[in-house]
Amino acid sequence: MDNKEFEYTYTAPTEAERREITSIRRQYEAKSDKQIKLDRIRKLDNFVRNFSMTLSLIVGVMGALIFGLGMSMILVWDIMIFGIVVCIIGAAPMVAAYPVYLITLKNNKEKYGEEILRLSEELLNKSDNG
Repeated sequence: MDNKEFEYTYTAPTEAERREITSIRRQYEAKSDKQIKLDRIRKLDNFVRNFSMTLSLIVGVMGALIFGLGMSMILVWDIMIFGIVVCIIGAAPMVAAYPVYLITLKNNKEKYGEEILRLSEELLNKSDNG
């Protein structure tokens, strides 16, 4: 007689594997209306803050580069008058960088604030009711 045995080994996933599987699975599940609105609020909020910061940094860095060119004209190439003029031209954007940030932040808050408030109100009312 042949001894026919069946051997079966079961191993359950570890907690770390479960978390990884769950996080991968979430990427492929259909998003609920609440998740879509929450993602939209996050994107709008990040855009409002990051666009203002990026624009002001670009203005400030360009001003610093122009200012540095003027300093090089003065110190290295001995072109005093033109160097001073270029330094003044470069200082203007550096000084204007913070007001550019404040103005663009204010404008973007006005532009996107109504939609952010509407979406947040919808989400807060849904979570309060259900």
